[in-house]
Amino acid sequence: MLTARPTQLSLFPADIAGAPVSDAASSTFVGNMRLPVHRWIRFSAGFSGAWAHETIAHSSTNGDTRVFDPFAGSGTTLIAAENAGVASYGVEAHPFIFRLARAKLARRSNADAFRAMAKRVRVEARNFTPQIDCFPKLIRDCYSDDVLTDLDCLRLAVDSVDDGSDASQLVWLTLVGILRRCSHAGTAQWQYVLPKKSKKSPSHPFQAFDEMAGLMHADMTEWILTDSAPSTLLQSDARNCAGVPDRFATLVLTSPPYPNNYDYADATRLEMCFLQEIKGWGDLQSTVRQHLVRSCTQHVPEKSVDVHAILSDSLLDPIRAEISSVSEQLGRIRMTKGGKKTYHLMVACYFHDLARVWFALRRVCDSPSRVCFVVGDSAPYGIYVPVMDWLGRLAVAAGFKSFKFDRTRDRNIKWKNRKHRVPLCEGRLWVEG
Repeated sequence: MLTARPTQLSLFPADIAGAPVSDAASSTFVGNMRLPVHRWIRFSAGFSGAWAHETIAHSSTNGDTRVFDPFAGSGTTLIAAENAGVASYGVEAHPFIFRLARAKLARRSNADAFRAMAKRVRVEARNFTPQIDCFPKLIRDCYSDDVLTDLDCLRLAVDSVDDGSDASQLVWLTLVGILRRCSHAGTAQWQYVLPKKSKKSPSHPFQAFDEMAGLMHADMTEWILTDSAPSTLLQSDARNCAGVPDRFATLVLTSPPYPNNYDYADATRLEMCFLQEIKGWGDLQSTVRQHLVRSCTQHVPEKSVDVHAILSDSLLDPIRAEISSVSEQLGRIRMTKGGKKTYHLMVACYFHDLARVWFALRRVCDSPSRVCFVVGDSAPYGIYVPVMDWLGRLAVAAGFKSFKFDRTRDRNIKWKNRKHRVPLCEGRLWVEG
């Protein structure tokens, strides 16, 4: 059960206060920046928390609902499930994104304990001697020395109070949540850092930390959860869903990576470099990419996989003729391009990985159950990849009964620098099982 103080409703937009969420908005993260807890960290690859809440709440009115998210990301589905008062599991393979989601789920803990630790960090930060010379070039390019000095003092203070408690996870998230606000560097739409583009008014670190801690404390005290099972979040792989009980889920609500060459590892490079978890771009392969579904050419360097063996695997039987043709076309076209991106490997490996995901979901899902993938199609080098149709057919081959696709919005129609003019769309792939 979810209870909220009356003032909490003023924090919610109309789409969660009563009106249905629009189709176009359901697949984007933008609206989440107005929602309590969701707004603590921007994760552009996420989807609408209001729509997730609406979908889960509607399902729960029709009977027992147990929710699972195999690509938990920053925790959108799990937070929505807790808010709707239903049991949920989630797995996330990206180690840094997993930590973000885990910290957000600590919103159920004692708000005053968090506030006390945040105040302690502010006091302790003044006692540390920063060492900004140890930061990699990316960080030096993104912060002035004065700003980086203050941020490093906060980092050292956060590390000093880390006792594994919920409060310490929350103060860690407080620091992570202000890193981009305090940088003079610009950020692309998909969170890639642009050091050569400058913001006019970056925030001051100590002021930003206080403001962020205040926002988080307010959300924790205004939004009180009672009588609902906390979500279980596991650092695990969607391709096997290890740790999730058999037949647990009646509703799967997720947004898998799209096969559109977005590098989820690179999107968190700024934060991971600042926290000194990596030294730079070269470390991402071993620390992050090896754990992820292969949706990016950076995951599959040339000669890293045997594409013929991948395409010959029985997992791809339902789509072998089509995907082999597309992979072959991409392999030929790449040789005429300067970048020679390995899209032919990426497409083969992506659907091979997603076929494994469907078999893992068949184990995790009860009967009957529903699965919803918020997903979009793709056209690398202008070669169309019918993502939704192929995913649906792979799902049926894994033991699900049927699929349909609800289109929510068009893509590839606004950007002047788009690489091709193949019409693309985004929407919800519904699978029944």
